[in-house]
Amino acid sequence: MKSTTTRTLALCLGMLALAACGGKEQPQEQQQMPPPQVGVITLKAQTVPLTKDLVGRLSPFRRADVRARVPGVLLKRTYEEGTDVEKGQLLFQIDPAPLKATLGAAQASLAQAQASYTNAKVNADRARELAPKGYVSKADLDSALATERSAKAAVQQARASVQSAQINLGYADVRSPIDGRAGQQQVTEGALVGQGEATLLTTVEQIDPLYVNFNMSVSELEQLRQAQGQGNVSLAVAGKSDQNASVRVTLPDGSTYAQPGTVDFSATSVDPATGAVSLRARIPNPEHTLLPGMYVTIEASLGQRHNVFVVPQAAVLRDTVGAYVYVVGPDGKVARRDISTASMQGGNWVVTSGLKAGEKVIVSGVQNVKEGAPANPSPWQPPAPAGQAPVAAKAPAAAATARGK
Repeated sequence: MKSTTTRTLALCLGMLALAACGGKEQPQEQQQMPPPQVGVITLKAQTVPLTKDLVGRLSPFRRADVRARVPGVLLKRTYEEGTDVEKGQLLFQIDPAPLKATLGAAQASLAQAQASYTNAKVNADRARELAPKGYVSKADLDSALATERSAKAAVQQARASVQSAQINLGYADVRSPIDGRAGQQQVTEGALVGQGEATLLTTVEQIDPLYVNFNMSVSELEQLRQAQGQGNVSLAVAGKSDQNASVRVTLPDGSTYAQPGTVDFSATSVDPATGAVSLRARIPNPEHTLLPGMYVTIEASLGQRHNVFVVPQAAVLRDTVGAYVYVVGPDGKVARRDISTASMQGGNWVVTSGLKAGEKVIVSGVQNVKEGAPANPSPWQPPAPAGQAPVAAKAPAAAATARGK
């Protein structure tokens, strides 16, 4: 009986020991959990467009003030306000009656001057014939010749007066100086115009193409030029116009205008009021979608950035220090890299410093990693567009179809 009790006690002690050993192994198993699975991209140096998001204002390609160039009463307007007109098209008519009378008087003066010249020429010719024979004195000959020259000059003056009167009569028909869209009438019919000044009647603006005017701060331009000197940037606009620099216009509703523009002017001086350099681009406007005076957002492509890295937005994190990413090193452990970003392009950050070619940047699963801890990397696949099934989800169905065949 004593032997049986001893064996029972020993068995209980052994079970307690085993239970104690099993309790100590549980934390050890938790410490040996596998490394987190992460999606990574392998960096490659790239050359990407150098873009800047700026605000610009549209202005007409050409703008002409239509003015009354002769005095008179405005009779009528011959165009529809806000419509397109052609160069030379009649827009207004000024009362031509006083101008016709002035032309008639000038023509009469010309006829009188021509008659006087004819008489003077006859007398001068007679004096030239008689002077060698001694029938006309030298003084009379000089007087006849002088009278002839004065009469000839009077004819030229009268002819110029006639030409001036004809020009003024032509100004009674006010025509468009350019092709474009005619604006609102500034003076009503019956008003007296052109008295002492050229009265503004309307304006004509050419709106195809259009100009978009925008500014860039001196500090930004200086940074780009310094980067150009280091070989990191190729500028299309560096103090002079260049046909390779282009812009894209974003409309007020958020859509992108279909026609790209071309930068055709860069100022050579800084505006002291704003501390910025003025730039201008030319934008086609065949459908007249854009209107002068509109403020638009533009994406200006001013050159190229060299030896930069394009990193998905999901991989870039920020804290009080700045922007950073996590990479998986050659030893399989996670490391932090502080980076400098330039701009966003299509949902990706353009990284200018802090990374090296060949490094594996963590894009997905970044919330599960810890600096200095191991991670299991695999190539990252971008998410499928909305409404489209992921490629990975289609693979099993394709395999099943193949097996069915």
